[in-house]
Amino acid sequence: MIYGYARVSTVSQELEAQLQQLKAAGTQEIYAEKFTGTKKARPEFTNLLTTLKSGDTLVVTKLDRFARSTLDAITTVKELFERGVRIHVLNMGMIEDTTGGRLMLTVFAGFAEFERDLIVERTQEGKAIARQKEGFTEGRPKTYTEKQLNHAIDLLGDNSYKEVASKTGISKSTLIREVRKRRT
Repeated sequence: MIYGYARVSTVSQELEAQLQQLKAAGTQEIYAEKFTGTKKARPEFTNLLTTLKSGDTLVVTKLDRFARSTLDAITTVKELFERGVRIHVLNMGMIEDTTGGRLMLTVFAGFAEFERDLIVERTQEGKAIARQKEGFTEGRPKTYTEKQLNHAIDLLGDNSYKEVASKTGISKSTLIREVRKRRT
């Protein structure tokens, strides 16, 4: 059987491009998830690993989809080779259980980890520079202005949360959080 695995790191990212590539590669069943690759214990990947058996093929679009560190890649691939599972990385080709195949895996896994580390480093540098700017606030930008929230809170005097949410477009959960925040 040919299994595919697709993963993106955040809920806001899309899996569609990977899914299309995996289908075009002839996968018969695809496991997909939106879960950070920095953690080894990813639910769908774990399910896939327990499903794979001798003679199966695992297809991923890129090596970093299933392993973000060199050690993790080598360990996972070695375990799969020992179980008789073939591995096809679409941007690399088949990874063979040969001296040359293992060398290529090690080199590419090293580059994947290096790339990930560079991204983290650049992100941290960007945050450090941004923190020095006046008016910087960390995190997601506020969805509603203070004026909008004040108006919504005022409306709660005569209306239910549901009614205020309907009138203002501010969700009930956001209203409840804002009321709690103001009480403390």
